[in-house]
Amino acid sequence: MNYNPHLQPWLAAQPNNVAGKGQIEVPGQLPNIIWQNRAALPSAYENALGDVLERVFADGAVSIDEVVAGLNAQAFRSAEGGQWTSASFEAEMARLGA
Repeated sequence: MNYNPHLQPWLAAQPNNVAGKGQIEVPGQLPNIIWQNRAALPSAYENALGDVLERVFADGAVSIDEVVAGLNAQAFRSAEGGQWTSASFEAEMARLGA
């Protein structure tokens, strides 16, 4: 199994900071399976985005503007097919839960 079918989707934009709330599993009640923090396999787009982000960060990008410039310099388009902006990158990271 490559994902956790028992994972509940986030209902809030931020994880809960109260100890014990929002746990992915209850010890002893669910099997400890690989990839417990994702509800489905990543799409080809998500894998490609991860790969290009690794290259952008390896090239020294630190700020959002530098990341966006790196994505555009490598001709990696957004899910909609357009060039990246700071706003579209932030929206995509929020959508993907990053």
